[in-house]
Formats: sequence, structure tokens, C-alpha cells
Amino acid sequence: MEKDIPAQLSVLGHPQRLAVFRLLMRRFPDRVPAGELAAALELRASTLSAYLSALHGAGLVDQDRAGTSLLYSIRMTSVQRLFGGLFAECCRGRPALCLPNSTGPLPMTDRKYGVLFICTGNSARSIFAESLLRAIAGDRFEVHSAGTRPQSDLNPFALKVLADKGHDLSPLRAKNIAEFTGPEAPQLDFVFTVCNQAANEECPAWEGQPVSGHWGMPDPVKAEGTEAERALAFQQAYGALKHRIEAFAALPLATLDRISLQSAVDDIGRMPEGEPA
Repeated sequence: MEKDIPAQLSVLGHPQRLAVFRLLMRRFPDRVPAGELAAALELRASTLSAYLSALHGAGLVDQDRAGTSLLYSIRMTSVQRLFGGLFAECCRGRPALCLPNSTGPLPMTDRKYGVLFICTGNSARSIFAESLLRAIAGDRFEVHSAGTRPQSDLNPFALKVLADKGHDLSPLRAKNIAEFTGPEAPQLDFVFTVCNQAANEECPAWEGQPVSGHWGMPDPVKAEGTEAERALAFQQAYGALKHRIEAFAALPLATLDRISLQSAVDDIGRMPEGEPA
């Protein structure tokens, strides 16, 4: 409702409340525990609670309970109404004035669509995603992966899974996301975070407004137990990403406008983790 817009803008006018909002936007469609938000933003629990209460009261976030934990997520319908109302007024009903390339299909080109998968270490989940999309639809996508704080070496469990599945390991190396910024960087049409920690961090403003999505899942590198139990965690991560990559590769990109495409990407992020592949 238009009457809600001033109050919502007032809430977002506070720098730290805005930081909470932006983190939840990056994590959409996840429901994020309050403790994880506090740790990511280095806020005291009482301070974060006040910020979340204000955002919830303004109708910008939802609050759910799971056992003893409070989970928070973006109330996307309210956010869409907020920005839709602003663009309708400020942009005179022409969103392209304020958000170039925000509507219509992805531009048709004679090149492959550029895709970047991001996680923190660029040693397991992101190289799974990179290898899977290259194997499933490498004729249509130029695929990359990178880390916000990349490891010097790729994880040996991850490499074994990929080798056992028949993937070519030669294109794989740990890279920093800095390689994908600046005038010499590859053109990107899609950017996906595949770990929660990477999504919690501020990433660059990507050139060309690529479609973005968050497909977070547990980090197999942190799995404990026997060698067999740790190996199973990597198999499960590979299987979950395989289901998502297959769904993404099946999207009719040429016929979807950007709004429909973003919705489809978010739906893929809600897919269950699945079984080992």
C-alpha cells in the first residue's frame, strides 16, 4: 500500500537496519537464524533484535520460529510493492528510466551466456556447480567459479567426486572474485552464490545487471566423522547441485522475461538438497 512507503523508507534510512535488509535480500529465499545474522554483521543480539523488530513492523521481513530459533526472511511481496510504487511515481511508470535492462528477456547474442558460481573458498561447492553446468550445457554457457576468500588448493574430496563422475578437472583452479570485475572481466549474465557465508558478504556491483540467485547449502568441507562419512557429505552436495543445475539448464531462457527468470531462479534455490548423485 502507498501509505506504507514513507514508514518503510524511514526504517531503511538507518544504515544498520539497511545492512540487515540487504543481507536478507542476498540470502533470499532463505530463512536465516537471528544468531547467524548477528554474527555476519557483528552486532549484539539485543541490537539486532531492535533492527529486526523495526523491519518486521514495517512489513519488510517475516519472522518464523523453528524450535528455539527465530528465523527471518524477506517479505518479497512487500518489497516488490515498495519499489514498484517508487518506480511508478518517480519513473513515471517507465521502469527502464530507473533500471535499464530490468525488463524484457535477456539480450540475444551470438555468444554463450556467462555464469559465475561463488562460494567462500572456491574449493568444493562452486567447482561442483562449474563442472556440472559445463558438462550438462557447456554448449550454451560459459561457466566460471570464484571465491570471496579462495583456498590455495582445491579440496581433494571434491576433486575425487568430480573425477569419479567423469568430469574434466583441467579447467579448475581456485580464483578470487576480483578476476570477474573490471573492463577485462568476462561478461556475466548470471551470478549465483552457493554458500551462505559468501552470500552474507558484500559482493561487487556486477556490470550489466546479471540475474542473481542464492543456492546455499551446507559446506561439505566442514563435515566431520569417518572418511566415509565425510565423503558422503561431498556426494550429497554434488547431488543437490546436480538437481539445481539440471533445472536451470532446462529453463527456456529465450522466452522468459527477466521477472519470470528471476522467479524461476529463486524457485530453484528452494529445491530440497536431495540425495547423493
